[in-house]
Amino acid sequence: MGRRRGRVGVVAALVGLVVPLAAACSPAPTPGETGGLAVVASTNVWGNIVNQVGGSLVSVTSFIDSPSADPHSYEANARNQLALKKAVLVVANGGGYDDFVDTMLAGLGSPPPVLHAFAIANTGKDNEHVWYDLPAVRAVADQIAIKLGTIDPGNAATFTANAKTFDGQVTDLERQVADIKQLAGGSAVAVTESVPQYLLDLAGLKNLTPPEFSAAIENETDVPPAVLASTLALFSSHSVRALVYNEQTTGPQTQAVQAAAKAAGIPVVTVSETLPAGIGYVEWMQRTITALHEAVTR
Repeated sequence: MGRRRGRVGVVAALVGLVVPLAAACSPAPTPGETGGLAVVASTNVWGNIVNQVGGSLVSVTSFIDSPSADPHSYEANARNQLALKKAVLVVANGGGYDDFVDTMLAGLGSPPPVLHAFAIANTGKDNEHVWYDLPAVRAVADQIAIKLGTIDPGNAATFTANAKTFDGQVTDLERQVADIKQLAGGSAVAVTESVPQYLLDLAGLKNLTPPEFSAAIENETDVPPAVLASTLALFSSHSVRALVYNEQTTGPQTQAVQAAAKAAGIPVVTVSETLPAGIGYVEWMQRTITALHEAVTR
């Protein structure tokens, strides 16, 4: 299910007025000043994947890079616009997740090329959280390598080799998810939102959460009392083996669900929408897969 689309703000008038001043002041280094190709990513998830493919040949600016941020509430600013003007490539999530990127690019006279992960993934599903779809992530990395190679033909072989290495690491993650499917496929879990659904599908796990619960959380509306009661009953009745909990967007009702899981002794597997500080995509996903494995196979 798509979630909170259109909520990310772009202060268009502010951008138009402030960019010239910001350019004149140059308060901070801008993408590419380190000598690498200037690439912009909407989130640090895709930014890290660009770094895996481009290595020292790229200089990446990720707009949303805080694990405490709600990507759906992000408001773009003049510095973002400057970064886009200097970029030779933009990697966005797409699928309605980060429309502010396309809105800002539309205001540029000569916008850089854009890769939309959701379009590349082409899952046929209305769930934009494709960084949890491991085959899709490999496909995005391959497209990043191709596009960087077009921009910098002299280093195309390096980009291709780096993408192949990254793909191998993600393939190993897929094998670990396949192990979960072999050991616990068909087991039931609950979620607070649809964020990890692609990963759960790969693991063969069934999501028993009432759709109305996740829809309300994703759209920031109140969960109907009867739906909340049904969701809480999943834990008191031990109908699920784990709760997969998006720790990046929480509120009283998700916290009530988390408390119910803990009270019933059901493991809580936390997920997020941006990378924690200090780790890359593969390590981040490895931690999630390990936690999920331990929760559903115990």
